[in-house]
Amino acid sequence: MRNMADNTRAKPAAPHTDARQPRRGPAITRAVESWVAVFWRKLNAGELGSLPVFLVLPAVWITFQSLNGNFLSPRNLSNLSVDIVGTGLIAVGIVFVLLLGELDLSVGSISGLAAAVFAVLNVNNGVPEWLALIIAVLAGTAAGTVQGFSFAKTRVPAFVVTLAGLLTWNGLMLAILGTSGTVNLDEDGLVAQLTSYYFTNDGAAYGLAAVGTGTVFLASYLDRRRRKAVGMPHRSLRAIAVRTGVLAVIAFAAAYVLNQFQGLPLALLIFLVVVAGLDIVLRRTRYGRQVYALGGGVEAARRASLSVTRVQTAVLAVSGTMAAVGGLFLASRITSVSQTSGSGVLLLNAIAAAVIGGTSLFGGRGTTWSAVLGMLIIQSIASGMAITDTPTAVQFVITGGVLFAAVVIDSLSRRSQEAHGRA
Repeated sequence: MRNMADNTRAKPAAPHTDARQPRRGPAITRAVESWVAVFWRKLNAGELGSLPVFLVLPAVWITFQSLNGNFLSPRNLSNLSVDIVGTGLIAVGIVFVLLLGELDLSVGSISGLAAAVFAVLNVNNGVPEWLALIIAVLAGTAAGTVQGFSFAKTRVPAFVVTLAGLLTWNGLMLAILGTSGTVNLDEDGLVAQLTSYYFTNDGAAYGLAAVGTGTVFLASYLDRRRRKAVGMPHRSLRAIAVRTGVLAVIAFAAAYVLNQFQGLPLALLIFLVVVAGLDIVLRRTRYGRQVYALGGGVEAARRASLSVTRVQTAVLAVSGTMAAVGGLFLASRITSVSQTSGSGVLLLNAIAAAVIGGTSLFGGRGTTWSAVLGMLIIQSIASGMAITDTPTAVQFVITGGVLFAAVVIDSLSRRSQEAHGRA
């Protein structure tokens, strides 16, 4: 009987489990795990985005810092932030053209033309700087519009039309400059101040970091709420918080470094505002959606009743405008305009920056921030080569190698997307 009693004795109850009980662990850990899962899913599908840049840039900085301890100094990084602006603005215009799956080879010549128009009007003819600046930018817009309309109407590939433009606008620049060849700008003038003025108050850099971080958080939150309201996939609040936190660390660290030298450069502020503004145009406007749609297929866009001619013309006009603005910043950096303005490796660097930053050569994929990231890679290499007294030839070889790697990655990424039915 005792044995039977022992066998029937009540056993301790198992711990109560509730299927609705939330997962334990820090919220930030769950957010990181969720982000990693999404990241791997996109990586397997070939959606690399700007991932290569985030892997290459730290490697470049670490390498040059080990070769010369001044590479990551506040002075050099501040100069780097200004040096990327001129070519970076041109690269932003290239992004628009690449989204169509086309190429604009005339941006270098247009940048030189705009700088020449400004210099001759202001210095040689006494036109006020602000008016000469507006006319110079409009000259770039007009050049781009002519090319865009020709491309859209004749259906000749854009690289052929813009190759003709490269020669035409370069010849026009030489004619405008005349026999003098070189025009020196006023070192205290409006254009010269574009790359030489700094906001020395520490609050300017920190304020920009705070506004930028807050804007990104607000945009992500509103996008989440909009998607959630219509039942579309959306980021969790934790994921948004982690993403914003990482951005805040980077932004405030950059502000701290800039304040250790001369403060926030005006050129960098203008660059970031322009890039952010055009990013909104591409992502949040009907025109931007049409650009991406056109990059996915011209015939499909026509059948969807999109105005292909208008969009293609507008894209080349944007490219010409950004080339003109970039040319003025390049002229500001050296306070002069010459017959070599807009020539050399400027065109190749602008295209390379867009591609290296993650914009696809096949169209339909990329953002204006691609130009910023790609330009950081290219200018970091140039700055590192200069500070370590490395021959320019080696710089070209390395930049070419990075560009080739970016093109190969882009091609492999597209193949992977096609295999997953995403291209």
